[in-house]
Amino acid sequence: MIQDFESSGLIDLAAKNYRVIVFDRPGFGHSARPRNVVWTPAAQAELIKNALQRLSVSQTLVLGHSWGASVAAALALKYPELVRGLVLVSGYYYPTLRPDVVALSAPAVPSVGDVLGHTLSPIVSRLMWPFMMTEIFGPRSVPKKFEGFPKEMAVRPSQIRASAAESALMIPEAFHFRGEYANLKMPVVIIAGEKDRLIDIDKQSARLHADVSQSKFHRVPGTGHMIHQTATGLVMSAIDEVASDGPTIDGAEAD
Repeated sequence: MIQDFESSGLIDLAAKNYRVIVFDRPGFGHSARPRNVVWTPAAQAELIKNALQRLSVSQTLVLGHSWGASVAAALALKYPELVRGLVLVSGYYYPTLRPDVVALSAPAVPSVGDVLGHTLSPIVSRLMWPFMMTEIFGPRSVPKKFEGFPKEMAVRPSQIRASAAESALMIPEAFHFRGEYANLKMPVVIIAGEKDRLIDIDKQSARLHADVSQSKFHRVPGTGHMIHQTATGLVMSAIDEVASDGPTIDGAEAD
């Protein structure tokens, strides 16, 4: 959701030196998610490409966080002439055994998911919210600036279903793209929190760095999945770095 990046302060930081365009992906925030499309990373990348064309953007730097990193990579693979550089944050790129995604995918099951989405799922999501925040922000605490994030939008039925659908697609799409990353030829900066509780960064970000020869990889010590919130300045530095293909980031360990 746009409000996530807005509350982090990253948009304001980037806007000092860049034109910044921020999208709600399909089904998140104020964006619809039509059911006649399977919203794979490639499908979402096509949507973003069309939106950028309508805005007369012919070249851009692209930043994607978490599932959005897969969309950013898909956009760069399909339209390399559009993407001048990539910043991939806390992404999941390669298939691994993830029993948790089975439970998370339940609200996306046809018919059953609609019933769950309008009955149990919103209640469970509200009850689980403190635990989810601990997991995604840990080991850091949730920053005060995140208090303005519209939680009620995140736990409404339509967004629960969108999240569930993306959980179901996570491993199959990683299978689909796992052999393609070496085709990324533009500057790529990969950044991930050393203490990410959702994603094993050695099996994901570090492996991607090995597959993309010109990439740079920054491990942020003591930080989890939401590094754009808890290490905003370092993510901003990653944007500057990919823009200039320049020096490493102070305060992070680079490979």
